[in-house]
Amino acid sequence: MPPHPHPRTPRLPWAAPLYVGAVQLGAYATARLPAARRTGLLRAHSTNVANLRAGRWATLLASAAFVERPLTVPYGAALLAALGTAEARWGAPRAAGVFAAGHAGAGLLVYAGLRGRVRTAPPDTAARAVDVGPSYGLHATLGALAMTLPHRGARAAATAGLLARTAYPVLRRTRTFTDAGHLAALMLGTAMGRGLRPAGAG
Repeated sequence: MPPHPHPRTPRLPWAAPLYVGAVQLGAYATARLPAARRTGLLRAHSTNVANLRAGRWATLLASAAFVERPLTVPYGAALLAALGTAEARWGAPRAAGVFAAGHAGAGLLVYAGLRGRVRTAPPDTAARAVDVGPSYGLHATLGALAMTLPHRGARAAATAGLLARTAYPVLRRTRTFTDAGHLAALMLGTAMGRGLRPAGAG
């Protein structure tokens, strides 16, 4: 009788705590800068029309390393839980890939929607907006996690709930381009989640 295969050892997340901790430490450091210098630093690393039209494509990823203010405890805990769960399920490289692809992809889609509407010479407010933080990557990760739940009913409920919650701000008259970015990131995440779903999942 062949021996039973050893059960897979759960992965202990390390990249997610490292990333969240680095973002928080960076937020405390930038908060100590003079206001003008701090705003300039954030704008230089923002995924905005002015930067992307000038060819500063590195901001598509660098913007995820900066936040406008230190993370609140609930948001930081939610970010750590989502990224840590993704890392434990898929491993650090795949989890980071989903986060990065969702973050950069949503930034590009927002740019595509805004580039014809805003002035860059001279730049208007939207062109030089501060658009930093991990929220696009977080939404992509949540979408992928929902799509990899093992049961079909749970997948459908989680995905529908996330889509409804994320689409609602886009339907309001007071919507912002980041609301659209969150929805785009979530949809990118659900698409990536299909490829991460285990074979034979119900």
